[in-house]
Amino acid sequence: MRLSVVIPAYNEEKRIEKTLLSVNEYLSKQSYDYEILVISDGSKDKTAEIVGSLTGKLRGLKLIDNKENHGKGWVVRQGILSTQSDYQLFTDADNSTTIDHVEKFFPFFAQGYDIVIGSRRLKDSIIAVKQPRVRDFLGGIFRLIVHALVPLGVKDSQAGFKMFSKNAAETVFPKQTIFRWAFDVEILAIAKKLGFKIKEVPIRWINDAESHVKLSGMVRMLFEVLRIRWNLWANKYNKAV
Repeated sequence: MRLSVVIPAYNEEKRIEKTLLSVNEYLSKQSYDYEILVISDGSKDKTAEIVGSLTGKLRGLKLIDNKENHGKGWVVRQGILSTQSDYQLFTDADNSTTIDHVEKFFPFFAQGYDIVIGSRRLKDSIIAVKQPRVRDFLGGIFRLIVHALVPLGVKDSQAGFKMFSKNAAETVFPKQTIFRWAFDVEILAIAKKLGFKIKEVPIRWINDAESHVKLSGMVRMLFEVLRIRWNLWANKYNKAV
């Protein structure tokens, strides 16, 4: 078995080394083969330089250094489709959900699930550091919009810790059209439309104090969700790529 861990990164020079060391420390103790793929999304700081300096020190670490910014969803897609592993996981560069959660995910693939996602909204989920009230309120509004327009059957579509079987990844990601704010919603909508089984699993999550979602971002997310709704009506995701 082989696992690919895809980490999108934009201006993460302050956190990326700590995250990579943590991910490598855990995976190096496991019996399965793995790779860690960091995609720098047109970073203006030393993100790529730091990752590059670690590629010869950490087993399986690779870097894709994009010179232009394309959006988190674009580089997640780029990373997922560049690997041929049995399972692909994408996780955030801030390490808000630690890599050891994968051990809770693997059994569900054995049970026939195609996609397993981390959730902050289930009974056993643990939010170690909470979001500011305003951000939590905006997140609640976004969830209501998603449930109304694009019912996914999950409580939390936005947590940055999602794992895919090879078949699901190779089928779903080529159909992706949203590359920034609401790309998670589209990926899950495509998967559901195509009949893939999705399992939502509770995670322990630590809020990133440096991450901020502004009202303008919420507006963009709304328009992207409307695009997804239209694509579903138009059966766009059923068409061959």
